[in-house]
Amino acid sequence: MVDQTTTQEKQFTITRVFDAPREVIWRAWTNPDEAAHWWHPREVRTPRESVRVDLRVGGSYEYNMIAPDNSEYPTAGEYLEVVEPERLVFTWGSPGDDRSEVPVITVTLAELAGDRTEMTFHLRGIEGKLGDGFVYDGWNEAFDCLVEHLA
Repeated sequence: MVDQTTTQEKQFTITRVFDAPREVIWRAWTNPDEAAHWWHPREVRTPRESVRVDLRVGGSYEYNMIAPDNSEYPTAGEYLEVVEPERLVFTWGSPGDDRSEVPVITVTLAELAGDRTEMTFHLRGIEGKLGDGFVYDGWNEAFDCLVEHLA
């Protein structure tokens, strides 16, 4: 049987609550100094000098993840929607990818009582689930790194 699922139907959502105000989580997503601390799964690093953010609709971002074996994973995308401090929509792929063929990420930040923030992370274009050892788990670990960075 052939998989008839289109790229647009493949998707997943991760919802996390952070013990930090929405503005702090927004900065974590949009400030290169903050992003370098957590834009990667565990055991991987993102050198600060590799992170560039042009935060505006039509602007781009890029960063380079480096694995323990020194293999590199350059990542880049374009901002499609920027509504500070509550919503980011951006493409997510490799530098030079055709925008129409890469996944799209939507990050929604909701204020909760007690200076907490609920983040809904939705990735459209790749299937994922907890324990997949792939994109879902990579982002989930990145969010764990964000929690540690905030502490």
